[in-house]
Amino acid sequence: MRFSEPLNRRPHDMAKIPAPKLVTKGTPPQADQTVGNLDKTETGKLVALNFTVSPDFRKAFKSYALEHDITMLELMKRAFDEYRQRHP
Repeated sequence: MRFSEPLNRRPHDMAKIPAPKLVTKGTPPQADQTVGNLDKTETGKLVALNFTVSPDFRKAFKSYALEHDITMLELMKRAFDEYRQRHP
């Protein structure tokens, strides 16, 4: 068979594939059966917050923290607190 020849297939010549089964997530839990995923984490526990910045921004941020004798984490917290106060 060459590629230029049309395919004259009839439906009964095709493979018979069963229809996929419908999968459902099930019923949602009742309101009193919460899983606790909205609870606050421990106050002292730290978790990673990963994002990328330009090398110039990183250098300026790190230098500012060093000049003011604070950690970069403390600088980030202060900056975020200030931003939230100005933009409620």
